[in-house]
Amino acid sequence: MAFIPQVQAKETLVWLLRELPPLTIFEGAQRNQGAVDRTLALLIQRLPQYDHVIQRVNRARAMQMLHEPGLRCDPTLLWSPERATFIAFSIPSVVTYSNGLIIRSADRPQFAPFMENGEVDLDALLQSGKLKVGRVAERSYGPFIDQILKHAPADMLSPHYGNDAVSSLMQMEQRGRLQALIGYLIEARYVARQQGMGADEFSFLAIKGVEKYQFNHVGCSDNADGQQAISRINPVLETLRQDMLPLFYASWLDHDSRDHYLEDAKSFFSDKATAAMPSR
Repeated sequence: MAFIPQVQAKETLVWLLRELPPLTIFEGAQRNQGAVDRTLALLIQRLPQYDHVIQRVNRARAMQMLHEPGLRCDPTLLWSPERATFIAFSIPSVVTYSNGLIIRSADRPQFAPFMENGEVDLDALLQSGKLKVGRVAERSYGPFIDQILKHAPADMLSPHYGNDAVSSLMQMEQRGRLQALIGYLIEARYVARQQGMGADEFSFLAIKGVEKYQFNHVGCSDNADGQQAISRINPVLETLRQDMLPLFYASWLDHDSRDHYLEDAKSFFSDKATAAMPSR
């Protein structure tokens, strides 16, 4: 009888993906063409030792699943001290413009008392109790904004837990149920187009104290399997982020923003730039 060698089963790596256009796109003609979609496709291709499974979940559910046993990774995470207690983080990967306030252009005069040098003082705005701000539940907006939200009056924040949170929050804003939402300009533009809104119907306000760019990471379950996965993911990202990853994101920017971004991208991953970006 011929000997049939046993093929050892590969370990399953579950990728937790939420819709965050134009980083990840689940539906339509541009499905799977977002900047992180394309990054993830290359990671999967270059990590053949795993069986890869993509699971679509909202941000709140993804956070729960990263707490649970097993090997799960999320390719669109911002580092935060709280998350670092249960998530193993990769080196920085896709760099994006930072979050700000998305407002209706017609409502801009209401924000004038909280503006300073073209930026909005988010803490003062929330503490004033005058304007309600929407947010995606369990989404991190970076340590600086997260701390402001942590100490904000609860009735001034409107968290949304659904799968189409940003779209729903923008609709609530149009109906006057809230006056602003925290988000990315590039995401708001994408959602606005899907809703048939004109580009002049909303405005973006930079938040005082927030850096121009945010560094995304891959985050995996903080167990032995997750830490091993990160050790394999890091060398792949080290290669991809030098040229391909900035181009994936830049392709979604308007002409002027694209030029500035690509010029800045030349120094994103210098020792000086990444020294202040915590990674695990």
